[in-house]
Amino acid sequence: MKYLLVLLVVSIGIWAWRQGRREEMREKRAAAPKKPAAPAVGPPQAMVRCAHCGLHLPATDALPGPGGVYCSVAHRRAGAG
Repeated sequence: MKYLLVLLVVSIGIWAWRQGRREEMREKRAAAPKKPAAPAVGPPQAMVRCAHCGLHLPATDALPGPGGVYCSVAHRRAGAG
């Protein structure tokens, strides 16, 4: 009979401890800052190929020159010569 009483007391203790942990978790979730939304992805950009080395890059970053577009000033100079 005393083992049954000990088991009952231990069970009530575990139940009370778990209830307290649940309340703590609820409070933490309520106090936690909301995650910011993922940054919006922009529309696709047109890609062009460097006339000197063949590197593909966005058209907005390309440098126009004689004979096409280039990825850098050095390649634009090399393409002009």
